[in-house]
Amino acid sequence: MNLIEVKGLYKSFGDLKVLEDVNLEVAQGERIAIIGGSGCGKSVFLRSLELLHKPDKGRIFIDGEEITAKGAGVDKIRRSMGMVYQKFHLFSEMDVMNNLCLAPVRLKGMSRKDAEEKALELLGQVGLTARAHAMPHELSGGQQQRIAICRCLMMEPKVLLFDEPTSALDPTMVGEVLAVIRMLAKRDMTMIIVTHEMNFARDVATRVLFLADRGIYEQGTPSEIFDNPKREKTIAFIKKIKYFSYEIDKHGFDLMQLQGGIQNFGEKYGLDLKIIYRLQICCEELLFEMLDHCYEKNEPTDIQLSVSFAESDKSTEIELTCGGKQFNPFTQDDDGLGVTILKQMAKHIDYDWEENRSHISVTL
Repeated sequence: MNLIEVKGLYKSFGDLKVLEDVNLEVAQGERIAIIGGSGCGKSVFLRSLELLHKPDKGRIFIDGEEITAKGAGVDKIRRSMGMVYQKFHLFSEMDVMNNLCLAPVRLKGMSRKDAEEKALELLGQVGLTARAHAMPHELSGGQQQRIAICRCLMMEPKVLLFDEPTSALDPTMVGEVLAVIRMLAKRDMTMIIVTHEMNFARDVATRVLFLADRGIYEQGTPSEIFDNPKREKTIAFIKKIKYFSYEIDKHGFDLMQLQGGIQNFGEKYGLDLKIIYRLQICCEELLFEMLDHCYEKNEPTDIQLSVSFAESDKSTEIELTCGGKQFNPFTQDDDGLGVTILKQMAKHIDYDWEENRSHISVTL
């Protein structure tokens, strides 16, 4: 049986639609990483599981019990889950030991003695035994977040929910919190982790969900999502691709405007001047090759040109689609000067004819 099942989840805030028809099953021992751009609904989805955000429509089952059912024992069902927030939410007037013991004593009926023994055991596992009686303000952000994780574990949850647990931390403290989550992963703890730490998601997750367009846009193993994403928005997010695009609808297009646009694009993203120059030359030569061979002189043109830069590997690529006559400039018997220049500058060239258009990509 799945620990979590989500069926047809919808959530809006006024006119703003955030989630639409989201479906998910999480088996025991799975570690789900949720990634995506700001505002895509990652945290809203996680909070909906505990009804911290009440869904507009849909059903949510936690360990076989429907938390969204009318008359459901929501508080009891929530005890199957532990939520770790961006901000630590420790009780500021209580020391660490009291923060850890309060819930299990009051809600589970655990004796204070047993609770303290369990608390010391957990503190030992996260390297904070010596801070058992410290006040929250005496702890670093990383220490507070480790305590927050221990507080969840005190309730012996079946699944842990992490809502960007390192986003409020100084970079020097991120590693100590991620190390605790890795420790839990080795114990096959079921976890759903909203994170912007891509390397961490790759290392820890058994499945990665990429959220976009108000739902789960693409999902798969870490290798599938990070090394071989299939869908356009996933690829752009993973590679952090930046685009510059330009359309040419006539032979007498403004070449200076195009070259200036490429210059501004390159400078904005810190491209080397030599790379910017190569992009300008390659775009110019490629465009004139296609204009000369695909269209009559006074015929309207429909060429779409884009330049992309991937922050992940610093690669640059030119993509061109062109109507008119079919023409592959790279398979002609006699290479013109423009094609010779392109071949010298390019690392890789692809040509395809599809839906009556030429498709060319040039990687520099």
